[in-house]
Amino acid sequence: MTGRGLRTAGRAATGEGCPPVARPVVRLLAALAVVPPLRLAVARYAVPPGSVDRTGCAGCGAPIGLDRPLPALGPAARCPACRARVGAAPGAVELALAAALTVLALAGGSAGELAATAWWLAWAVPLALVDAAVHRLPDRLSYPAAAGTWALLGLAALAGAGPAPWLRATLAGLGLALGFAATTLLLGRRGFGLGDAKLALGVGALLGWYGWPVLLAGLVLAVALSALVALGLLAARRARWSSHLPFGPFLILATALTLLLTP
Repeated sequence: MTGRGLRTAGRAATGEGCPPVARPVVRLLAALAVVPPLRLAVARYAVPPGSVDRTGCAGCGAPIGLDRPLPALGPAARCPACRARVGAAPGAVELALAAALTVLALAGGSAGELAATAWWLAWAVPLALVDAAVHRLPDRLSYPAAAGTWALLGLAALAGAGPAPWLRATLAGLGLALGFAATTLLLGRRGFGLGDAKLALGVGALLGWYGWPVLLAGLVLAVALSALVALGLLAARRARWSSHLPFGPFLILATALTLLLTP
C-alpha cells in the first residue's frame, strides 16, 4: 500500500475522512458496540459477595455471552428464553455510558490524558452499577481499571508531561488506597471497604495526576454526595442510621465531576 493509501486508511479508521454528517453516526455505532460488554460485566459480577459469577439467566439458566448479545445484552436486557430481566435495568448502562462519553467529550487534556480517562470510565460504568446493586466492587474490574489508567498516564508522561505528574499520580493512588484500607482495619463496617480501597487505586492516580488539590476536591465531593443521599434517605425513611450505603458510585461520580471542573 502506498503512503497515500495508508493515510486514507488511517482517516477512515478514525472517521477523519467521513462527511461531517456521518461522524456522529460512526461515534454512535461505536458507543453502541460497547454496550454488550458493559452489560455482560454487570450481569456477571452483580452477585452477592462470595457467590459464583453469573454465566446465565438467573431465571432459566440460559447462557449469556457476547456470541449472542441480543436481547439479553442490549437495551431491552431480557433473557431470550424466558424474557426475565438480565443484569442492569433497561437503559441503565446506556445512560451511564452516555454520561461517561459526555465527561470524555468535555474534559480537556492531552491525548494521553484523554486515553487514561477513557480507559478508567469504561471500567467505572460497570463498577458503579455492580456496587449499587450488590455492594460489591469486583477485583476483575477494579484492578484493570487502575493498572490501565496508571500505564496510560505513564505514556502521557513519556509523551511530554514529564515524570513529576506521573510520580504524583502513583503516590496518590497508593496513598488513597492505603488510607481507605486503613479505615477498614480500624473501623470495620463503619470504614471504607477493601473494594473501595482497590477502586481508589485508579481514582487516586487519575485525580492525583492533576495535583493534590484536585485529589482532595474529588474526595471531599464524594463524601459530600454520599452524605446528602444518606440524609435524604433518612428523611424519607428509606434507610436507618445503621444502614450501609455503597461508596463506590459516589466516588466514581465525584471523580467524573471533578475531572469536568478541573481547568
